[in-house]
Amino acid sequence: MSYKIVWDKKTKEAIQKFPFVISSRIYKKINELVEEPFSKIRRLKGINAFKLRVGDYRVILSIDVQNKIICVLKIGHRKNIYDNLK
Repeated sequence: MSYKIVWDKKTKEAIQKFPFVISSRIYKKINELVEEPFSKIRRLKGINAFKLRVGDYRVILSIDVQNKIICVLKIGHRKNIYDNLK
């Protein structure tokens, strides 16, 4: 059974402001997670979340294994994505 992807409202609005080339790469990478999410992500230290690399951008995710839900929490450039996470 594959995972369901749920977007945070602010994150969905933020990705629509990105250039089309970048946002389409991010959507593609996130959609690849539905079958086997743990093969492409890394756990973040200090908080219960994961990161997905997409070039110079990072996607912060939380995963509910029991209910098979991937929640997209935050998307941004690698230089400032980790600000205000904790």
